[in-house]
Amino acid sequence: QGRLVESGGGSVQSGGSLRLSCAASNLASANYCLGWFRQAPGQEREGVATIDSDGSTDYADYADSVKGRFTISQDNAKNTLYLQMNSLKPEDTAMYFCAAAPKWWLPFCGPSGLQRKARTWGQGTQVTVSS
Repeated sequence: QGRLVESGGGSVQSGGSLRLSCAASNLASANYCLGWFRQAPGQEREGVATIDSDGSTDYADYADSVKGRFTISQDNAKNTLYLQMNSLKPEDTAMYFCAAAPKWWLPFCGPSGLQRKARTWGQGTQVTVSS
């Protein structure tokens, strides 16, 4: 059974940066569609970014609200997923989760598909952005 553990959350001021990490165990990240999701209190979970990496080429997909500010990446040698978050805004405040699903489960590695198909989720890391 695969396991995902997030880290790197915290409290920052508006305009600041954070880098989230998601360490995967018992699954080979190169074979998986990986992604970041977030959920604010009282709101539904939303997809932030997904990545399909074969080690030489990365295919990333982002929510419109984070394009140009967030960058998803993965290091297959370390089995770790990252989310670099720059120019943070108060509306980015949420619990951030990473998720994984085998690539062959999905016709396309994107946030909506991964949210439906993912069976492996992390426990979450809190990001709080103050104005």
